Amino acid sequence: MTAQQPYNIVIVGGGTAGWMAAAVLARCAPPAYRITLVESEEIGTVGVGEATIPAIRVFNAALGIDEGTFLNATNGSFKLGISFDGWLAPGHSYMHAFGEIGRQFGLVPFRDHWARAHAAGFAKPLARYSVNELAARTGRMPHGPQGEGQVDVPYAYHFDAGRYAAFLRRYAEGLGVTRTEGRIARVERHGETGDIAAVTTEAGARLAGDFFIDCSGFQGLLIEQELQTGYDDWSHWLPCDRAMAVPCEAGGDFTPFTRSIARTAGWQWRIPLQHRIGNGMVYCSQFMGEDEAAATLLANLDGKPLAEPKPLRFVTGKRRKLWHRNCLAVGLASGFMEPLESTSIHLIQSTLSRFLRMLPRGPVAPALVDEFNRQADFEFASIRDFLILHYKANGRVGEPFWDHCRAMAIPDSLAARIEQFRSGGFIHHHHEELFTEVGWFQVLVGQGVLPESWNAAADAMPEDKLREFMALLEGSAIEQARPAAQHIDVVARLCAAAQTTGEAA
Repeated sequence: MTAQQPYNIVIVGGGTAGWMAAAVLARCAPPAYRITLVESEEIGTVGVGEATIPAIRVFNAALGIDEGTFLNATNGSFKLGISFDGWLAPGHSYMHAFGEIGRQFGLVPFRDHWARAHAAGFAKPLARYSVNELAARTGRMPHGPQGEGQVDVPYAYHFDAGRYAAFLRRYAEGLGVTRTEGRIARVERHGETGDIAAVTTEAGARLAGDFFIDCSGFQGLLIEQELQTGYDDWSHWLPCDRAMAVPCEAGGDFTPFTRSIARTAGWQWRIPLQHRIGNGMVYCSQFMGEDEAAATLLANLDGKPLAEPKPLRFVTGKRRKLWHRNCLAVGLASGFMEPLESTSIHLIQSTLSRFLRMLPRGPVAPALVDEFNRQADFEFASIRDFLILHYKANGRVGEPFWDHCRAMAIPDSLAARIEQFRSGGFIHHHHEELFTEVGWFQVLVGQGVLPESWNAAADAMPEDKLREFMALLEGSAIEQARPAAQHIDVVARLCAAAQTTGEAA
């Protein structure tokens, strides 16, 4: 492709995935790249992915989006972590909080000092060493100019996914993205190469392209129905195959964290937004029927339901190739990982970021495609293992679904990680892995997997000094969390500022 020749990218499908793709390509691709998105208003979107992880801030920043404007446009709120309620046992709760837990001393990670202190009987729960969790549990949100005790913490957002897609659509169209209305009726292939040449809508609009991005959701219109890429089914490790989603009126605490609440055959999410609460039930149809799932969900809302529960069916897994020929699958078209750790929108973002690093200028280079798919395989598999851990290490004895999950075989990669931590407190962060050592540490301990030993280097600190060190870290975390303003006040301030400056979308 020369500087004068246009390069046409056609995005099939809108929603969060489609408009994230359109927005980032419009912002980051060279001027010669022409972006067209085709979608049908008649086709609904899943639209339940409302919780994110801190990387979403990088995406918004890359687009130059003002935080207050974003929160105001999407009725968003802040997220400091995810509370897992009842996973180890009814009444028990722990948090996978963003950010550090304690701090390492010298070259020895905090988890080794904690394991030694725990064995000696004076370690506090991990929450006592986490600024994010201490703030979250008291409804505080550290945010704003540093100083006067204010600290900078990693955080993410809750937001209305439908409003986010609409926000990004306005953004992308403002940068020249062309939207075409219509359902795809036909896919045209090149006779010699087998690549996709064009798609045609039911109304007869033909959209030719050099490259195609499939954001058509579960159906995988291009990547699967046309290119027949294949699908890796992981439901034998992650047996939940149904979900029920319903919004309700705002009520209860306006928490700066997501809740994941274990139920008899799955779990319920709670995501507080400014104007409502997003709720859902993820469950296994072998152990719970649709009527029971709906009844369980509706009986555990903070406010009046605003719609009928929306049922969803899924098979956890991924396409065998996210990038095949001149087609890239993004979002649900690429695979499905249940929203237990809020990875759905992140996988859209990481897929697009990886694609931008390998953005083709002409014919697709097979070596780049192979490397892209290798990285995608690793990312999906590492997230898969992290999700399986929550189910495998549950403590809900006597409930058939949870008993099944404890007894099921797990990937060798996960079994090794559990044994490494249990036997020696060891956790290794693999290259390009999403979840940090601190994240694994919190979930392992939270799910009752405790280290029987620790790094011998931790024994170099005398026990009286270890007691002082642990107390110092606890006190420091408390003092850093204490000055933070209430979550509801921080959101109101930022949204008001966006409205005052005329930046509200």
